[in-house]
Parts: sequence; C-alpha cells; structure tokens
Amino acid sequence: MFFYKSSPIELTREEKNLAEHIIDTPAEVTGYIFACTNKTEKECFDRMLFSTNKVYSEKMLQVKKNDILFLLNLQSNVLYGPFTAESSGKKDIIPEAWGGKYPYQVKVSTDGKTAESISRTSGKILKRLGIDWREPFNKELANVLVEFMKYEQNHIDDPLNLQIIFPKKAKNLQKAVSDKPVIESTTLWDYPRQSYGKTPKGNNHYRGVTPAFILYNMIKRYTNINDLVIDPMAGSGTTLDVCREENRKCIGYDIVPVRSDIIQNDARHIPLDDSSVDMVFIDPPYSNNIDYNSHPGNIGKISAESDEFYNELEKVMQECHRILKQGKVLGWLIGDQWIKKKFTPVGFLIYQRLCKYFETVDIICVTRRNQTSNTGMWHNRAVRFNFYLRGFKYLFLMRK
Repeated sequence: MFFYKSSPIELTREEKNLAEHIIDTPAEVTGYIFACTNKTEKECFDRMLFSTNKVYSEKMLQVKKNDILFLLNLQSNVLYGPFTAESSGKKDIIPEAWGGKYPYQVKVSTDGKTAESISRTSGKILKRLGIDWREPFNKELANVLVEFMKYEQNHIDDPLNLQIIFPKKAKNLQKAVSDKPVIESTTLWDYPRQSYGKTPKGNNHYRGVTPAFILYNMIKRYTNINDLVIDPMAGSGTTLDVCREENRKCIGYDIVPVRSDIIQNDARHIPLDDSSVDMVFIDPPYSNNIDYNSHPGNIGKISAESDEFYNELEKVMQECHRILKQGKVLGWLIGDQWIKKKFTPVGFLIYQRLCKYFETVDIICVTRRNQTSNTGMWHNRAVRFNFYLRGFKYLFLMRK
C-alpha cells in the first residue's frame, strides 16, 4: 500500500509492483551507495572501480562479492546503477587510482549492461525512499531502488510523480541495518542523548559523562582501524566503549577508576613512550563544581577562577603532546563557568594554553542538553535574574 500527501491516486501496475518489494523483516545487508563528483565520475566508469577515503572505510570494507551497488554523483545529483560487486571491499585494489586519495575500493560490473540512472532530483527520490546514501541497506530496500530506477527509465518523458511516498516501514529497513551516528559536516554538534546503538557507551548516569557521538566522529575522521587512542581522564569509559566497537585500540586512565578496564593513573604523568599514540581525547573537569572523588590529586577540586587550575591542566597538555605522534590529533572538551554572578571563560583560557603546544584543526560547538540546570526552574531563574545557562561546550581539535 502507498500513502499520499493529498487525495488518493489510482496506481499503475508498475507503481504497485514497487510496493511489493517492501516487507517487514529486514534481511542481510546487500546494498550500498558510493559517491563521486564530476571530477571523479569518469575514472569510476573507466576503471569500473568505486572508492572512498577512511571516513567511510568501514562501509567499504563491509562490501561482499555480489552485493548490489549504486553510484551517486553529489554534484550533478545523478544516481547510477545497479552495479554488482566483483570483489569484496579492500584497501588499495588499484593503489594509483585517483592519485591514491581514495584507497578503500571495490571492483564493480554491470553484467554487460549499461548502468541505468535517475537524473531527476535523485537526492529527493532517495529521501522519499528513506535511503541515506552514507549507510548500507538490505536486499529488500536495494530491490525497491532497482525497481524504481527501471520505472523512471520507462517514464523518462513523464512528469516525475513525487506524490508517491513509501510507507514508514521502508525507512525502517535501513534503520535496522545500521544504528551508527552520522559523520558531522558542520562545527555545530547537537545530540539528543548521550549514547547510541544497542550497546551502552559509558554510563549516562555518571556526572559529566561524555557524549559517545563525539568519540565516534573523532575516531572516524582522525584514526584508522587498530590505531591507538588514549583517554587520560576516562571517567565512565565512553572512549573505551566506542573504540572497542570501532576496532581501535584504547587505553583509558583515571585518577579514581570506576571500571576494571580503566587504569589508575594521574593524567599529568602518562606512562607511555614519546610519539606512540594515534589520537588523544580528554574531557577534564571544568572547575570544582562537580565532586568527582576525594583523591587529593583530583584537578576537579581546583577552582577555574585560579591560575592553579590552568597550570595543572597545562601539565596534562604537555603529556598529551609528548605521547602523540607527529601530525596526529587531540580532542579537548571543555565548558565555561558562570557561578555566583561571575563568568569565567574557561574555554578561552584553556585554548590559549593549548596553542602553546598544538596547531588548531578546528573548534566545535557541542550543545549541552543533559546538565542538571536544564530544568524549567533554572530556565525561569535565568530569565528572572538576568543571567545565562551554559548552552554549549567547546571541542578543541588540535594537531601536533
């Protein structure tokens, strides 16, 4: 059955055939869309090779021989397909392709046929079918797309019928395959919850817990499989959990560990060799406003209004710089403070010190959603007494 925005429309037999491919039970992953541009499209067809960089490497490495593939030109908005995977997704099938910029590759074929295409608002059609080109989808949804492309080829001179909207369960076919976050493309990151997927990442009841989405994005952009990630102040273990799921090595330290897989250690003295680490992430105390533990060395007992706070965190910065490999990235999450009618620009002060040791990759604004002040009472107080609640944190991305 189809559903419509307006009054019912009589469906043709071909349109009804499309709907028959939508079923309730998701099947094994067999469909993928890979992207190209006007500059890279010709080489895709000349070599019959699709490729991507490390951001989408996991997707490519999931591809198996005989999977159904499509190619989307992000500039012209043309979708080509279907193609058949002639190999599994691998690294460097043809190392020199695209000048080595896209090493994760798969060989493809069209079984001697010319690939069909949708050239009319492909992005809108994918959206109507509930397909996110960045994520894999199962056989049923792949078949829906194949049939839709055939339908469009046979009706190339007809007005594009965008009134047809597939049932919501068509979208669920892809959601059942992948519950991964998206790779962020802007400097504003806003997450409705702390974790994602079926397996918890960290403990969302831990005070000051880090959003797992941040770690996912950093790991995808700045590391490869089996790289070593360090979290010197691991808290409830969010970094460990994300790294484990994404096949990265990880060591988490904390001055008072709350889990058996976190090593007891002071972040001002990290027991690792120089230039031995591929990425560092740290979510330190922002001042003395949270009572993490009673350890005498806890930096979270020092007020952010004092120079001592920044002096001690600078020692952590020096250690992070020492253990990072040249060219690798540090992520430092921090928020400002407003307490007792006094504002302290903690983020700016931390950033100034980070710049002594690192060059800036970028500065991300992470929306704060689950802090204890995010209640009706506190919002009312902020308006009545003319102050502002903290609405965001900084994520400083720095490179050695």
